[in-house]
Amino acid sequence: MDIPTSQLNDGHSIPQLGFGVFQVPPEDTAETVRAALEVGYRHIDTAQMYGNEEGVGQAIAESGIPREELFITSKLNNGNHRPADAERSFEETLRRLGTDRVDLFLIHWPLPTRYDGDFVSTWRTLTGFREDGRARSVGVSNFQPAHLSRIIDETGEVPAVNQIELHPYFGNEQARSASLEHDIRIEAWSPIAQGKVIDDAVLTRIGERHGKTASQVALRWHLQRDHIIFPKSMRRARMQENLEILDFVLSGEEMAEVSALDQGASGRIGPDPDTFDVVPD
Repeated sequence: MDIPTSQLNDGHSIPQLGFGVFQVPPEDTAETVRAALEVGYRHIDTAQMYGNEEGVGQAIAESGIPREELFITSKLNNGNHRPADAERSFEETLRRLGTDRVDLFLIHWPLPTRYDGDFVSTWRTLTGFREDGRARSVGVSNFQPAHLSRIIDETGEVPAVNQIELHPYFGNEQARSASLEHDIRIEAWSPIAQGKVIDDAVLTRIGERHGKTASQVALRWHLQRDHIIFPKSMRRARMQENLEILDFVLSGEEMAEVSALDQGASGRIGPDPDTFDVVPD
């Protein structure tokens, strides 16, 4: 199976379809990631706040898969935004993952109401990780248009990706468009709206034409919009199903039908990045 890759603005490439471990319990992570790797995933997306980086690292070490064949992403904990904390915690991430570098490291949330509104120094710290080779690429997550403009204007450094909530019910078009204007690739978290698309009548009807499920239609819609996605499941059969989206193509009319499901701001499932300020204990 040839998973398509996308070109980042720093010249590196990223598998367009990966595996996410959000809400996978730490004690189950190694087994879950091991299964995902066996099924065929090579792009794993984790985060400091998920508390399961060590399990990801264990599964990778036990897999025997050469490091150069894997793409590993992690993200900065909301409590580690100050430069010294970012540096310390990044080293802890490398240790937990059992690697000397990650392929992509992100600021998880901008937190504009925390740290005196300073997410610019946090971004500058991450670009240092890229410069010294400990992170191949760096980017952001949940950044709104104004957040993107600010870090780019003040540092001259453009993120490789912006990982944002995006699914058929929430197109997040302002953040998506602002990212694309800067040649920032879109990573869509919650690509099937945390499972809410499963029973959607429109997606089901489209899927029946192709012999696919509603979820597979939603994931295919993402791929054809050039989004990078990493659906999560702890069930091996569902992991396999999520990979089986490369053998069909949605027509232009079908793509438009899926896009028309957008509910605007009311379709958002997660927090609003302009106000979200949770720092874990």
